[in-house]
Amino acid sequence: MRILFICNQNENRSKTAEELFRDKYETKSAGLYNNKPVSEKEISWADVIIVMEENQRSELAKRFPKQYMQKRILSLNISDNYSYNQPQLIQTLNLKINQIRDLF
Repeated sequence: MRILFICNQNENRSKTAEELFRDKYETKSAGLYNNKPVSEKEISWADVIIVMEENQRSELAKRFPKQYMQKRILSLNISDNYSYNQPQLIQTLNLKINQIRDLF
């Protein structure tokens, strides 16, 4: 299973998720508003795309309408108030992934 984690900058949430779950899945992470934003190639690579906030799902639909319709895109609803590898972020990611694991 190839999972692409996406957040705004790919500095904290998605980067932490990529590293946290790489032993269980093939993972990558990307940002929407950084110097090297998520690409069509990365979207195509993924079996499942997991965004951190619902508005990021909408942004993916605007940028990649064709791929958006073909992909399973799930939102964890984790706001941008954590730092990279922060223990509370790791705990929240584990909890949220456990809640949605049956969807992918």
